[in-house]
Amino acid sequence: MSANLLGLTAAELTQPLADWGPRVGADVGTPQTSGVVLFSDAATGVDVGIWACTEGGWAITDRPDTETVHLLAGRARLTNVDGTGRELVVGDVAVLPKGWSGRWDILEPVRKLYITVG
Repeated sequence: MSANLLGLTAAELTQPLADWGPRVGADVGTPQTSGVVLFSDAATGVDVGIWACTEGGWAITDRPDTETVHLLAGRARLTNVDGTGRELVVGDVAVLPKGWSGRWDILEPVRKLYITVG
């Protein structure tokens, strides 16, 4: 098996995204999602992509994988199940570990680079 470098230019990070529809499980607003998968490896459980979402919010219970996000645009609030949280703005990075429970609230439309590891 050969492995190739995945390098992303600024233009690729801002490319048009495919419509992924409404965010399932949203309990605030009617958030709409879009995205593109840039890399996927079933053998390692690694996925890399760009995801965007309009305003709204939803709960997450017992996250099935670890996700690292780098916010490229917008503003969001991540809240842990214990009520503590943090607001993410452009340039911020967050890691949501496997098993994490809490919620996402999109305060301004976001675009993020994500890496998930199952």
